[in-house]
Amino acid sequence: MHQTFDAALDINLLHVNQADAEHNQAHFDQWGITCLNLMSSPGAGKTALLERTVAALSPQLTLAVIEGDMTTELDADRLRQFDIPVIAINTGRACHLDAKMVAGGIHQLSQQHNAADFDLIIVENVGNLVCPAEFEVGEHAKVALLSVTEGEDKPLKYPIMFREADCLLITKTDLAPYLDIDLKQIEANIRQINPHVTVISVSARSGAGLETWFDWVKAFVTARSPVKKEA
Repeated sequence: MHQTFDAALDINLLHVNQADAEHNQAHFDQWGITCLNLMSSPGAGKTALLERTVAALSPQLTLAVIEGDMTTELDADRLRQFDIPVIAINTGRACHLDAKMVAGGIHQLSQQHNAADFDLIIVENVGNLVCPAEFEVGEHAKVALLSVTEGEDKPLKYPIMFREADCLLITKTDLAPYLDIDLKQIEANIRQINPHVTVISVSARSGAGLETWFDWVKAFVTARSPVKKEA
């Protein structure tokens, strides 16, 4: 009985969150904004990747970041040095952002700026390998990161995030020569879970693969080609 109640509660929470996520996406679509949801376990390199991404793309795209963390604004502060709007959301004990939290971030952003001026909003989700994939926030695509330091088996042991991802970045590839790791096996395991996902190997430290990632982002934004409207 207890398990049945818990399952029903989970389904209800996801249902409510989905409605909120659709509301967020409707705002993004109205304003002509593309939203990406960046997800990974802690330490996979989301913020380092964002630093390189913002530096490379901000001259071409008008960017903002919604930065999720359980506590502190340390990652948000790292991104503010690039002179882009960064909205920090602390989730407390919650292991993921949900659509209502992101709606609050959207509200803050639209109070400070004309939302219709933005081309791209990147949501950096809380570091967790399970929960963020289950709670949509209004994104148009999910981008998952998997560091080479996490091992080859993670896609098989934690399939939800990898199944949901539209783009999968294998990060910290500069460390691969020092690890007992097979990059081809990582990709094979990823494709066992999600055969159609775009897989890009990158290193934020060395720069390897980053141009391919930047091109994917630009192509995704361009493909949507939204018509800009006033916020």
